[in-house]
Amino acid sequence: MKVIAMIPARLQASRFPKKLLRDLCGKTVITRTYQATVNTGLFDEVYVVTDSIKIRQEIEAHGGNVIMSVKEHECGSDRIAEAADFVSGDIIINVQGDEPFTRKEPLQDLINVFKNDIHGEIAVASLVHTMEDWEEIVNPNNVKVVLDANQCAMYFSRAPIPHPRDKEVEVTYYKHIGIYAFRRFALLNFPNMKMHQNEATEKLEGIRFLEHGMKMKMVETPYKVVGIDTPEDLEKAKKMVKNGL
Repeated sequence: MKVIAMIPARLQASRFPKKLLRDLCGKTVITRTYQATVNTGLFDEVYVVTDSIKIRQEIEAHGGNVIMSVKEHECGSDRIAEAADFVSGDIIINVQGDEPFTRKEPLQDLINVFKNDIHGEIAVASLVHTMEDWEEIVNPNNVKVVLDANQCAMYFSRAPIPHPRDKEVEVTYYKHIGIYAFRRFALLNFPNMKMHQNEATEKLEGIRFLEHGMKMKMVETPYKVVGIDTPEDLEKAKKMVKNGL
């Protein structure tokens, strides 16, 4: 089983433009993310997929592999689906470009989903962790997911799901972590699958797989994802690097 990591890297992020090229204690955010992904030792190949010449030059200057996007894309899955046409691989994992502290353990857990799926029933796998703070649960920036008895996704939403109508019932709320692992066919089919109203209104690409009948396994992880979404996040990340984290 050949396992590939692809890191979609868009330069002009709406909330924090050019964040991937910002300095993070001597290295850019995207370079740290690329090197952290390579250093897991889990992947046969690692690629940064970008539409930016500057990001391409940055990664290639550090000996990395880059695939240039040709088309405009609405989401990271579309971007890496285009790139997947140019490489061979059985399992392709989408690692977020703004996560310089990417760890081995949760990525290994995603790969194990497919190793253990002897009947090939799982098309996509992703990560979740639990939330207990109500302010975090109701925050629409935190994507929630409801799981079935087999830990497969039933639905994603920015709203707090399930709705706590009965306050006496003990409920576990799961936050979706947007690292996807795909069987090759699922990723290549993604751009050809029609976007329906649920995905369009929530702006959550994971819904598309569910609406087209694909089984998505969710893996609970204790590891918190540290992403760079704002200048404040970057300053926190700098402190983490200086503290050796």
